[in-house]
Amino acid sequence: MRPVDFAGFVNELAAKSGQAILPFFRTALSAEDKSRGGVFDPVTEADRAGETAMRRMIKAMFPTHGIVGEEFGVERGDAEFVWVLDPIDGTRAFMAGLPLWGTLIGLTRHGAPAYGLMHQPFISERFFGDGGSAGYVGPHGERKLATRRCRTLADAVMSTTSPRLFDEAAMPGYERVERAVKLTRYGYDCYAYCMLAAGHLDLVVESGLKAYDIVPLIPIIEGAGGIVTSWDGGPASQGGSIVACGDKRLHDSVLELLR
Repeated sequence: MRPVDFAGFVNELAAKSGQAILPFFRTALSAEDKSRGGVFDPVTEADRAGETAMRRMIKAMFPTHGIVGEEFGVERGDAEFVWVLDPIDGTRAFMAGLPLWGTLIGLTRHGAPAYGLMHQPFISERFFGDGGSAGYVGPHGERKLATRRCRTLADAVMSTTSPRLFDEAAMPGYERVERAVKLTRYGYDCYAYCMLAAGHLDLVVESGLKAYDIVPLIPIIEGAGGIVTSWDGGPASQGGSIVACGDKRLHDSVLELLR
């Protein structure tokens, strides 16, 4: 069997999904309300188009691999290698015409995140990592990703998608962290994790995530020198309540406040 150009395949996966999704972005269709019963849902159609394109390519190239996707569920979830796909992470931004969404492509081996890529096709940015290193490709070239040093919460810039997404039990811990940091920014979904890996944010705190929301981002952050765990310090790969820090020295302080 001819060796597979893995990087080339993943980049093609990102390119094809982007080609399927972009026709829906910043159009009258993309502003439709997802919650209307029985009405054509273009955001969901964009999700489905992107995931369909990726699943087709994965099955053709790696027929023994499993796939977990937001739109079409699990196939061969017990396989050694499983792809984890979220065609549009940041649906609210997508519907508002803001380019703060991305396509998440992850690969696990024996259940552990092994590779991740975030693709923003509208502005042609890709963030990728394998847990050991991480990189960026965009309009202004290529570079290695590295988180920045930030020892204390008082110096930290934090992001969360929205405080309204925390339930009653999680809100007090989140508020303790927000009061302790220098600055908090809202609404970036997967982009926040990539900005952390790129050294522009120090901390991301979220709750209620699914595995496909976080698995592809873990190798990017870890490859850039950061850390991602659940609020109790355990693995983040199952989703739930997640904390990501660019500087590992910050992590213990955040967990203490979240608890």
